[in-house]
Amino acid sequence: MAAAEKIGADYISDHSPSDDEKRIGHDEAVHGLPPDPDAHLSAEERAAIDKKLLRKLDWQLIPWLCFLYLISFLDRTNIGNAKIDGLQTDLHMTSGQYNACLSIFFVSYAGFEPLTNVLLKRMRPSIFLPIIMTLWGIVMVTMGLCHNFSGLAAARWFLGMAEAGLFPGVNYYLSCWYKRSELGIRAAIFFSAAALAGSFGGLLAAAIALMDGIGGKRGWAWIFILEGLATVLVGLVSYWMVHDFPDEATFLTEQDRARVIRRLKVDGQSSAEHEEFKMAYFWASVKDWKTWAFAVIYMGCDGALYAFSLFLPTIINELGYASTTANLLSVPPYAAAAVLTVFVGWLADRTGQRGWCNVGTSFLGIAGFSMLLGSSAPGVKYAGTFLGALGIYPCVANTVSWTANNVEGVYKRGVTIGFVIGWGNLNGVVSSNIYRAQDKPGYKPGHGVVLAYMIVFLLGGSLVTHFALEAENKKRLGGKRDGWVEGKSRSEIELLGDRRPDFLYTT
Repeated sequence: MAAAEKIGADYISDHSPSDDEKRIGHDEAVHGLPPDPDAHLSAEERAAIDKKLLRKLDWQLIPWLCFLYLISFLDRTNIGNAKIDGLQTDLHMTSGQYNACLSIFFVSYAGFEPLTNVLLKRMRPSIFLPIIMTLWGIVMVTMGLCHNFSGLAAARWFLGMAEAGLFPGVNYYLSCWYKRSELGIRAAIFFSAAALAGSFGGLLAAAIALMDGIGGKRGWAWIFILEGLATVLVGLVSYWMVHDFPDEATFLTEQDRARVIRRLKVDGQSSAEHEEFKMAYFWASVKDWKTWAFAVIYMGCDGALYAFSLFLPTIINELGYASTTANLLSVPPYAAAAVLTVFVGWLADRTGQRGWCNVGTSFLGIAGFSMLLGSSAPGVKYAGTFLGALGIYPCVANTVSWTANNVEGVYKRGVTIGFVIGWGNLNGVVSSNIYRAQDKPGYKPGHGVVLAYMIVFLLGGSLVTHFALEAENKKRLGGKRDGWVEGKSRSEIELLGDRRPDFLYTT
């Protein structure tokens, strides 16, 4: 961002800095920052304080949020484990009805996502996140009490509605705490909880299924009931564990709050501060080409993600393994994906090349689903599930970080992340219906659709967006966007967000 800050000085400053402004630091004059509590310290001392602050943020924010998402992903995908333990047979559902139960979750989940970040900002994270967790935990318990298709479908609808705010909400929330070059690894660690949920979910489902018959309930019912009760408990505790935005966070001192806001504003961000919601921010997101470009990319990895996570136990089961063994064999691919997700997040932060990270990783998934599609050998197909997981999971976290890096403004970023993730999740409707009973054991139509998603939307979309952002940066560095700020005051220029000529996109 050094080049961007240099250019920004020409636009944002309304006057030349005085001697006093130079003494306290030119940042205050250029960016309108609060007073720097460390202005009197040396560069080495300031770096040490910044490192300590970043470590404090990580320990306070990341572990609990990862835990929440692990539970969230576990709760939405454990129906795949329940299926191979007798859910579909006991509820007398056809394959079409089972797929409909999967689909209806994504309809409500995607439908409520775009504006959940507005609620998160208005209600505060410490209120909003515990409420939705408690609600979806209650819904999970009712899934274990269902006796027919209609009851399960209704429960899945309300589960999607309640869960809609967590994933886009936390990614937006993290973007309000960290600089753009720091977000990727944190988002990757957060999303790796989804891979761990797949791994842990298989083990947990295999253990809970042993309760079959206790209390007159089948093993699959206990999976829903026990995991739902655990979610309710975690939701209630989250009121004390989830922190609010930087300007209101109680675990920070007043000086630390100023430091967090300063470091974000120097990074070209304003999302840590209070801002009133206006519909103009909503329409700014809708009219921005980047919103739809990232939605296409996210569609490519998310459509593949849900097909993989919902049907992996079934795919392994069809290779000739019993239900418990299939649940256990679903663990290693997820564990490998979690490790690569964190590595790609770190690499993208270090290089700033999120587009190329998407492109390179997507080839692993394309190779994996090509193996699933083209081979009938169990060993080759199981190896394909590994590559499939490695090619999908890192791209999900990286795409969300890429989106957040390139959208500025408190509410515009929140709405954009909601749109991108909502559109991606809506493709879960497709994912829920492409692995049909009549296609087993090869499931070639399902594997073919996932392969197409990864080639056209994930790989193709990443390449197009990368080159488009690169071209726009060249125009800004070449002064071709300078006219956008002519005659505007500093406050008016700041309101332009990512349309400021000094804001350079992460490619």
